[in-house]
Amino acid sequence: MLRRVLENRDAQTRQLQDAVTNVEKHFGELCQIFAAYVRKTARLRDKADLLVNEINVYASTETPNLKQGLKNFADEFAKLQDYRQAEVERLEAKVVEPLKAYGTIVKMKRDDLKATLTARNREAKQLTQLERTRQRNPSDRHVISQAETELQRATMDATRTTRHLEETIDNFEKQKIKDIKVFRNSLYPPDYSSRLDIVRANSKSPLQRSLSAKCVSGTGQVSTCRLRKDQQADDDDEDEDLDVTEEEN
Repeated sequence: MLRRVLENRDAQTRQLQDAVTNVEKHFGELCQIFAAYVRKTARLRDKADLLVNEINVYASTETPNLKQGLKNFADEFAKLQDYRQAEVERLEAKVVEPLKAYGTIVKMKRDDLKATLTARNREAKQLTQLERTRQRNPSDRHVISQAETELQRATMDATRTTRHLEETIDNFEKQKIKDIKVFRNSLYPPDYSSRLDIVRANSKSPLQRSLSAKCVSGTGQVSTCRLRKDQQADDDDEDEDLDVTEEEN
């Protein structure tokens, strides 16, 4: 009977181990990917800042109407970077850091699992010893009684550690579910959508004016536009090289 109980406990422990290992693996991957996303978003923000500066420099060389359109576009585009900066800060604080904390949490759960396994192994060892004692010395009640007492102590310890493990893993699972739900809500401030809609609405007219002005300006502007596309392609290649280097490291 007790042997069957021990087998059931072992099966339960394996399930708990699998749950902890699963979180350790996937939360680790999520943390790395989110951190990489934050870095790329920060680099995109930096590129956008360079673009805003270049648009302002170029605007200073153009006619008044085109100059005003370009500056309006640059101002609105710069405002978008403020939201991108907010995204970087919120992801870092609300997602990446909490995911990093799971490294410590998982370590603590593994320590709990280790303590439980140690107690259960001691219990199984005492059970085996009692069975052998009964077989070898069936008439020695003193030795048998002593072995039964040791088994009882081991069983009580195993029961206590098992109960503690069940409670801590239950809390672990609840916290995991809560954190996953919070991660989604933490990505953006409550009024992010409404503020972004306002920025989009304000940036629409200046962008259209600046694009119209570029079309009127003739073939010279087309050549400049193509040149900037080539430069952007070069920048993208540099980013890809950086990504490869990071992966190799």
